[in-house]
Amino acid sequence: MKSLSNPDDKAELVRRLRGVRPDSKRRWGKMTPHQMICHLSDGYLVYSGEKKVAFPRLYLPRPLMRWFAVWVPLPWPHGFPTAPELDQQAGGGTPPLEFERDARELERLIERFAQLPADHSWPAHPAFGRMSPAEWMRLGYLHADHHFRQFSA
Repeated sequence: MKSLSNPDDKAELVRRLRGVRPDSKRRWGKMTPHQMICHLSDGYLVYSGEKKVAFPRLYLPRPLMRWFAVWVPLPWPHGFPTAPELDQQAGGGTPPLEFERDARELERLIERFAQLPADHSWPAHPAFGRMSPAEWMRLGYLHADHHFRQFSA
């Protein structure tokens, strides 16, 4: 299973990121390519514990949601709501400024996240709760993969 702990998988994501253009056509959703880049950057800040988001009320147990999202080898569904703090459409996410600069920042965040040590002070995920370093690395891959597929990258 692909993960940011695998250098080849990380390199694949970086290559796909470099293929996203300001005019890339979306296959679903409402975000622009530039908003998606900022959304992913915000995600890596949450994953590393640098950006805080509220814990949502869930109707399924967090361990079950975590297992399904991280380990079931199916593409994520489209339109799954995000945390308000990361929602580009509602103005909660980091606003896009300059496409190339924001894309370079996302690349830097992917690289930095992939290098976090196993003994990093991992935060609890807002929806999935406490996660292992392996789960974080898998989630870091899957979230980017989901949105790069959104823009055929």
